[in-house]
Amino acid sequence: MEKNNERIYQEFERRNRQAELGGGEDKLRKRHEAGRMTARERIEMLLDKGTFVELDKFVTHRCTNYGMDRQKIPGDGIVSGYGKIDGRQVFVYAYDFTVFGGSLSITNANKIVKVQTMALKNGAPVIALNDSGGARIQEGVESLTGYSNIFFQNTIASGVVPQLSAILGPCAGGACYSPALTDFIFMVRDKSHMFVTGPDVVKAVTHEEVDKEELGGAYTHSSRSGVAHFMGESEEEVLMGIRELLSFLPSNNLEDAPVVHTTDDIRREDERLQTLIPADPNVPYDVKEVIGSVVDDHYFLEVMPHFAKNVVIGFARLGGRSVGIVANQPAFLAGVLDIDASDKAARFIRFCDCFNIPLITLEDVPGFLPGTTQEHGGIIRHGAKIVYAYVEATVPKITLILRKAYGGAYIVMSSKQTGSDVNLAYPTAEIAVMGAEGAVNILCRGAGEEQRREAVEEYEERFANPYRAAELGYIDEIILPKQTRFKLIQALEMAHNKIRSNPPKKHGNMPL
Repeated sequence: MEKNNERIYQEFERRNRQAELGGGEDKLRKRHEAGRMTARERIEMLLDKGTFVELDKFVTHRCTNYGMDRQKIPGDGIVSGYGKIDGRQVFVYAYDFTVFGGSLSITNANKIVKVQTMALKNGAPVIALNDSGGARIQEGVESLTGYSNIFFQNTIASGVVPQLSAILGPCAGGACYSPALTDFIFMVRDKSHMFVTGPDVVKAVTHEEVDKEELGGAYTHSSRSGVAHFMGESEEEVLMGIRELLSFLPSNNLEDAPVVHTTDDIRREDERLQTLIPADPNVPYDVKEVIGSVVDDHYFLEVMPHFAKNVVIGFARLGGRSVGIVANQPAFLAGVLDIDASDKAARFIRFCDCFNIPLITLEDVPGFLPGTTQEHGGIIRHGAKIVYAYVEATVPKITLILRKAYGGAYIVMSSKQTGSDVNLAYPTAEIAVMGAEGAVNILCRGAGEEQRREAVEEYEERFANPYRAAELGYIDEIILPKQTRFKLIQALEMAHNKIRSNPPKKHGNMPL
């Protein structure tokens, strides 16, 4: 009996080793030679050491077309399971490019769906490590059905558990839509690509000559399309970035993000803030200096830093608690709102609201970007997304007006009337329908130069300050810049137990 058992155990170990080799030693070696990690190496680097539990290791496909019945590899090109990051439960799946180019079959799609379903049941994040040539052609509609099942789970899990996608190789056709349905996408510069149709198809249909990097590389999607939220210089940087991002997020929509102990004094004041914002409203400054000055340990995790730079979004901590920050950036396009900035801000606001992360809005906005390009592109529709997202959000919302707050842009940037809980302003704040020069052009048409100058001065005295809004109760408190950190933390502590719910409905009809 002992002998038989030993033989059985040996057979298991042999099969286990075979499964872990994926497409074989030659293909694994080629991955390393190309400077790429294997699927299992990626998971091991991502998760806490020794916590990964693999599921469905011996699953094989059932396809018999084109000789596939003679090509069966355990795991079928997906490594999936669960483990921990910073001691917290996560679920993960990684495409193994050494097995049929990481192509999706109905069989390995079912592995992914199993992990997605388990994550939803257990209230834990899902992380997808993508490196795939797309649908397995030999299976036809079955592989497409696999994608459909994955997309369904992506959608059902949206707003319930965080979903993160890393693009670590090719991601083409239908394979792009699962990452697009997740909350955040990470890409590696020069090594990862996403496109619905590749360069060859583009050339055949539109006669455009374009290489895969320009068409769908990491920098393209980080700076032009806005598809990617983070870009790393290496796979290692991306995987560490995922761990870092998760530290700011709760495991699901019923929890709060982890509280992180900090030695940074909540009453810390920064005298530099007193002079950071120029007296001249037309002179730019970097709003990231304001953010860095007030958040815990001066650490700000910026999201989409290369796209729509006129709005800055990202995560930080105040008093140890995670916050989402939305800020106009006067150093780029004067901080105006345009189509891309509106989309960028609105989606981030909605994510924070999904996962109980309070919102801090730093406002310095002269208005919406004018011009035919913006109007014809639907700035009305896109700009409406921001106000919709802010009004819909039930998390604590704190707004600080740094300088300009003009017109419709003032309204949409979390004004008191659109549901902000605490509205603060610096003495430098200007809350008005528009700037003085523009207002005088309308109010004093045909006036002489001297009369116009006097009108500008009068308008500035009357409107280019926060006091009229404060008199009406639209600003709760005017604060000195150096007090910013403590005042924000006080407001957050006050609103921490806020309870608010929207009217019962399936969902609203957001302007898309």
